[in-house]
Amino acid sequence: MKLRTFAAALLPAALLLATTACGSSSDKQEKNAQGLDKVTLTLNWYPYGEHAPFYLGKKQGIYAKHGIDLTIQAGQGSQKTVQATAAGQTDFGWADTPALLSAVGQGMDVKSVGVFLQTTPSSVQFFTDKNVASPADLKGKTIASTAGDALSKTFPAFLKANGLAASDVTLQNTDPAGKMAAVMSGKTDALLGFATDQGPTMQEKAGKPVSYLKFAEHGLNFYSNGLIASTDTIKNKQDLVKRMVAASSEAWSAAEKDAAGAVAAMAGASQQLPSEKVLTDQFNATLQLLHTDATKGQAPGVNDEADWQKTIAVFADSGVITKAESPSAYWDASFAPKG
Repeated sequence: MKLRTFAAALLPAALLLATTACGSSSDKQEKNAQGLDKVTLTLNWYPYGEHAPFYLGKKQGIYAKHGIDLTIQAGQGSQKTVQATAAGQTDFGWADTPALLSAVGQGMDVKSVGVFLQTTPSSVQFFTDKNVASPADLKGKTIASTAGDALSKTFPAFLKANGLAASDVTLQNTDPAGKMAAVMSGKTDALLGFATDQGPTMQEKAGKPVSYLKFAEHGLNFYSNGLIASTDTIKNKQDLVKRMVAASSEAWSAAEKDAAGAVAAMAGASQQLPSEKVLTDQFNATLQLLHTDATKGQAPGVNDEADWQKTIAVFADSGVITKAESPSAYWDASFAPKG
């Protein structure tokens, strides 16, 4: 099947689900009874372990300390979260950087205000008994992927970096939710996904170990998930954005020090919530992604311009964006957290 372009996969913002909360284009933010700013954060997907810091920050009063009454909403993929944020239908989004780059390239008014996952969790995932020890072992394998998403667009670059051609593997197109089923049923040998997401779930459901070939460990790293806001929000609500970034950075720092507490804070977050063990595995994997060499020792959410340039180059080369702009076209550095 011919892959749709990443850009074509983006639906018009008008088609977004009406369940997404509406944001305001004015400089006034709705307040709760205690005088805190009511703020919506839409995730990239249904809650899983990666999102634990936001729930911990809310439970521990970190967001309230910064004047924010935070509502966390499930997402339906980074593309839709970026669209909702650009359209002012949520105050902030948590989304994958390639989806942001593509949206900006199409003229959407949205920017990053800080990438928190600075090492990509993108990976090839498979049951350990498949005896895949290196990228070379993927030759001849069938891999579940979702046409048009960032993983499928960057996978050829991963293959090239490891001396393989796209024709050396077969990609079987399926929807995001169907990739795990394809692997567990034996219809495919592996899947393309985040090492912080599907693997721990498959391992629990199937009762056998899952292994990974992580892009970042085999020659291809780029920025992943972070906080985004519309350019309107950035312009008209600078104090709110600053407080949201600061609170989120503090929440991630707190979660680093108390992983068990962060996972426990997610109780009741969603009917689809994974088990505590899976959440723990997912979050522990996420903690390995917070920094590059350039940002080690700095607060979560502090970005390096050279890392942005590398990320932009990866997605320009892979065709996710047709024109590589400067980092400032995609990222507002003025809200970088302190500490």
